[in-house]
Amino acid sequence: MSTVKTGDTVTIHYTGTLKDGTTFDSSRDRDPLEFTVGSGQIITGLDSALPGMAVGDEKTVEVPCADAYGEADPERVQEVPREEIPTHIELQPGGQLQAQTPDGQILQFTVREVDEENVTLDANHPLAGQDLIFDIELVSLRTAG
Repeated sequence: MSTVKTGDTVTIHYTGTLKDGTTFDSSRDRDPLEFTVGSGQIITGLDSALPGMAVGDEKTVEVPCADAYGEADPERVQEVPREEIPTHIELQPGGQLQAQTPDGQILQFTVREVDEENVTLDANHPLAGQDLIFDIELVSLRTAG
């Protein structure tokens, strides 16, 4: 039976949870995730857990934040004057905003706080600083070459 190695294309079903048991994402109610192992398409900690698995195998993988979305960087949190954000944009803590840099790069922000004068925006990935747990099942394997 073939087992996964770097360069193979796989499909997996997964459920991702936080240490407290909260589910943050799952493929169980949709198509499985397809990607090439070792290509950088998914987080390192999950990618590195796949080599050696065979179709039908299931496992639980604990991924430290360093191998997921990294530590939260306080430099990526900033206060912006409320007047600089268009009035038609609803600002609620936990909400998501996008902004475009002068060179065309799209940035994602999470609204942390809103008051009369300022809005605190966080450009860290929402899962930065979190250790993650994935329950994975290898659904299919297409070997490289």
